Amino acid sequence: MKRREFITLLGGVAVAWPLGARAQQSERVRRIVVLTAFTEANAEAQSRIAAFQHELQKLGWSDGHNIVVESRFSGGDSERARAYAAELLGMAPDVILAETTQVMLELKRATRTVPIVFVNVGDPIERGFVSNLARPEGNITGFTNIDHAATAKLLEMLREITPGFSKVLVIFDPKNPTAPPRIHAIEAAALVINLKAAQAIGHEVPAGLVLRADKVIE
Repeated sequence: MKRREFITLLGGVAVAWPLGARAQQSERVRRIVVLTAFTEANAEAQSRIAAFQHELQKLGWSDGHNIVVESRFSGGDSERARAYAAELLGMAPDVILAETTQVMLELKRATRTVPIVFVNVGDPIERGFVSNLARPEGNITGFTNIDHAATAKLLEMLREITPGFSKVLVIFDPKNPTAPPRIHAIEAAALVINLKAAQAIGHEVPAGLVLRADKVIE
């Protein structure tokens, strides 16, 4: 399995995996399992699953014919993701498509042999999913849409849009495993451009700050 030869669902990006060539070598039905943090009722989740199957079909792979696609939806619940990871691995899949850091954490614990392709994952190197994005080792590979190195640029853009402010309010979900490294990157970038970054968990807003739709001001 090659890193850039699979189908990714996120951001409208589709990357072809040469499944057709493999189909000619064997008539065995292949099993692909998908584990996502969306809920099953989520329209976006269903749209992405449909797009995934459509691209596979264009390459000669049809669900129920020469492949079987099994999808599970954890709904952002880590315990449910853990249970689904065990269930899906029990199906002896040929490859797993994983979406979000939370899902990947459970899958990484569950297997070191079944090939996993991840999407929408933050800090895959820091999390230990891969040692190198360009040439990953082991059974895990994929794509990340979160680059914490770009945080400084985002703050610079915010300052250009709203010159004169000196504080930034960061609201985050502490249950999100990508939150701590993001907060760290924001705080480091804020120091570089002489901004004060304040944190707010849930609905707690630090005294002296007013949150508006376009900016945060004292």
